[in-house]
Amino acid sequence: MRTEVVAPMPGTIIDILVNEGDEVLEYQEVIILEAMKMENAIPTPEAGIVKEIKVKVDDKVSTNQVLMVLE
Repeated sequence: MRTEVVAPMPGTIIDILVNEGDEVLEYQEVIILEAMKMENAIPTPEAGIVKEIKVKVDDKVSTNQVLMVLE
């Protein structure tokens, strides 16, 4: 089953806390997104394995942009 982690708001990626192939838990924080001068931890919607990370540090992202894919 494929699950996407998406940006809840526009901002800049300031940290990626996991690597491809890592196992993650439900609601685990995986990306730190800076928006409006605040750091927002982006959690996973469910447990799984990180299949693909679609962003890198300093990337600008838009609302609902796919940041990561879990399997």
